[in-house]
Amino acid sequence: MTPVTVFRGKAVAVFGLGSSGLSTCAALAAGGAQVIAWDDQPAKITEAKAKGFVTKNLRALDWSAVAALVLAPGVPLTHPKPHWAAELAKKHGVETIGDIELFCRERRASVPNAPFVAITGTNGKSTTTALIAHILKSSDRDVEVGGNLGTPILALAPPALYRTHVIECSSFQIDLAPTLDPTVGVLLNITPDHLDRHGTMENYAAVKERLVARAFRSVIGVDDDYCGKIADRLEKAGNSVTLVSVERPLAEGVYLEGNNLILTGRGHKGVLASLGGIGSLRGAHNAQNAACAIMAASGVNVPPEHITAALKTFPGLAHRMEEIGHKGKVLFINDSKATNADSTEKALSSFAGGIFWILGGKAKDGGITSLKAFFPRIAKAYLIGEASEMFAAVLDGQVPYVKCGTLEIAVTEAAEDAARSKDAQPVVLLSPACASFDQFPNFEVRGDRFRELVHAIPGVDPMREVAA
Repeated sequence: MTPVTVFRGKAVAVFGLGSSGLSTCAALAAGGAQVIAWDDQPAKITEAKAKGFVTKNLRALDWSAVAALVLAPGVPLTHPKPHWAAELAKKHGVETIGDIELFCRERRASVPNAPFVAITGTNGKSTTTALIAHILKSSDRDVEVGGNLGTPILALAPPALYRTHVIECSSFQIDLAPTLDPTVGVLLNITPDHLDRHGTMENYAAVKERLVARAFRSVIGVDDDYCGKIADRLEKAGNSVTLVSVERPLAEGVYLEGNNLILTGRGHKGVLASLGGIGSLRGAHNAQNAACAIMAASGVNVPPEHITAALKTFPGLAHRMEEIGHKGKVLFINDSKATNADSTEKALSSFAGGIFWILGGKAKDGGITSLKAFFPRIAKAYLIGEASEMFAAVLDGQVPYVKCGTLEIAVTEAAEDAARSKDAQPVVLLSPACASFDQFPNFEVRGDRFRELVHAIPGVDPMREVAA
């Protein structure tokens, strides 16, 4: 835990008592603050009481005595409308912040030079966070990893000169961290997302920009217009910025050429890293993740040879292009995290052909029509769940398909068809382009079931375990 001493002796209201909220209460109390906890759910209030925290309805609070409101990231700050607790704080002139902001203030107050890497982006931030942490751990660094990925930031060990915090930040968390100032800030990409919480793309992009605006060094993917403009602004302001592209060469920065990441600038050009043969980093999207992770690790002084060695041992993340096994020449890939067409596009683009594609579930807006350019790569499709009829209509006449209904039937048929394939390396790919809620509680349960089914196939050689 990181005790938060910057509010010692002051009253701090905490609203939202999930894992991050309870961790915040504990960290503030350990630092000497007077914590007042509340939630809209009675069960959460009961849990906080059981842990010894003072609970009080914030509607009945004397706000003149409150130094700050700490809001859980899932609670609306601005859109579609501010939560009543945020409105009360604003009415009484009390600042509203989050747990990331508390960490930043504590770090500046206690160990301002403690290494701190913060990562955001619409896509790829979890993989990039995990890869940076893996590189640092492989270099025998003391590493704390969490934030939006797993452990709440204040539940981690406190900042120290010998310890590096690697923290994934969602836009919700950044919105509550006005003075976020990492040693290295990584901004991967910005595409439409969470507009119900931010109102417009411009607001969403402005929130994402905050993560790199105050960073000592920034690493920014520049393959979308929003990130390109952010990088331009920071460079003109004199900030230290490394540009990354997987779509075009750069005069200065890192770009993808074949399987190689090329570092160029200041009269130098050379291979930064080769990603050939690293299954956990397959595809252009993972090349971007790898390039940003490498430059972030370099920014906290990890030696190049340690980075190169660590890339080869990165296991990847569960349910994200996860290699779960092979049988003869057939490779099985669990990409259950692909709950929409944009995510599935990245999976389909990672293989030249021979794809035996398992898809379906609860369809998102737009379905799979945007994936038609990749249909020639698909040997056969196996449809499951509610979306079967809709997807069959799109595939009809372009891709051979079968309506399987369940994942169990789909895995059996896809594995048998792939085994008979004449492709050099057939791939049985679960990349559903759908939510899981028609048949599974979440994408993790769906992916775990896929892994179980594959491992139960006689003759399948399971791959090594990956990070959850």
